[in-house]
Parts: sequence; C-alpha cells; structure tokens
Amino acid sequence: MTNHSIFLSAVLPQPVLGQIQQLKDGFGLALAVLFMFGFFWGVIKIWSGANAISKGDPDGKAGIVAGIIIAAAATIMAALFTIFGLQDAVITPRF
Repeated sequence: MTNHSIFLSAVLPQPVLGQIQQLKDGFGLALAVLFMFGFFWGVIKIWSGANAISKGDPDGKAGIVAGIIIAAAATIMAALFTIFGLQDAVITPRF
C-alpha cells in the first residue's frame, strides 16, 4: 500500500474509491481506443511518406517522421512519465 492509497482510504469513503476506479477504467478504455486509432493512422502516414519518397517528393521524409511519432505516441509518453518520476500518473490502456 502506498502513502497515497492510505491517505485516500482515510479521507474518502469506499463508494467514492470505487467510482474513482470505474472512472480510471473508463479512461483506460478510451485511451486504448485512441492509441489503437493513432497507431494505424501513424502506419498509414509512414506508408504515404514512403510512397511520396518513391515518387521523388522531398516532403515524404517529414511524413515518415510524423507517422513514427504518431504511432509511437504511447511509448514516448510512458517513457517521459517514467523519466520524470510520474509513474503513478500513468493510466494503462486496456480493453
């Protein structure tokens, strides 16, 4: 048990803690759907950037970089939260 959970259980009654967990689960579901959509959008951006490069368009490289950032957004955000010591603020996407 962390200090936060001891504090919350002392201050908030159990039904409120249950509602907070339901809210957290709801955000986790929404986050999973958002990241899944973003991943596929990023892959499509990478493909379109590669296609643009094959046709000689110099802007295709920017499309590939943007696609990588979009597709890897969840990993990038989790790494930043871990680097800055905010692991408890991370909501795990789940179905």
